[in-house]
Amino acid sequence: MHFALTLLVIIAVWVKGDYKNWQKYHTTMLYYALGNLTYNFLCANYLLWKLDPDIMPNHSMTEMLYTFVVFPGTILMFLRHYPKTFGKQIMHNVIWIVIYVGIEYFFLKTGRIYYQFGWNLGWSAFLVAIMFPMFRLHHKRPLLTYIISVIITIFFVWVFDVPVDVPIEERPGYDM
Repeated sequence: MHFALTLLVIIAVWVKGDYKNWQKYHTTMLYYALGNLTYNFLCANYLLWKLDPDIMPNHSMTEMLYTFVVFPGTILMFLRHYPKTFGKQIMHNVIWIVIYVGIEYFFLKTGRIYYQFGWNLGWSAFLVAIMFPMFRLHHKRPLLTYIISVIITIFFVWVFDVPVDVPIEERPGYDM
């Protein structure tokens, strides 16, 4: 299913022609990739959510599909069609939030994602509701976005007691 979603995003980006202006959104695509890689680094042995791979051999390879294909494609589609009026901007964000939460709900029900350490679909919806406005903010004011992102990251590390200060060999789930 993860691979099918990846193909669907590639087709959608291709059909809509969003790929033609990728350079305009390149820094925000990298911002999204950086956020996902940061999560996977900080939580490497304390994953709050984990993808159950389908065609890919493991969680990490599946994450790479998302980081380097699905998420950049999302940014292209999300920002290229970003409306000018405030009301339409709100609706645009809501539509993308519903899409992302809907896909995750489907993956949850089909066993393609599972949660640990107190994470749940509600927390995912909260995170996604933060993410999409942050993408637009990053496109307009990247430095401010990075500052806010550090604060948001600290919040989630604190709330979920992610053991970033514990040596890796003492973290839960470390099996080397």
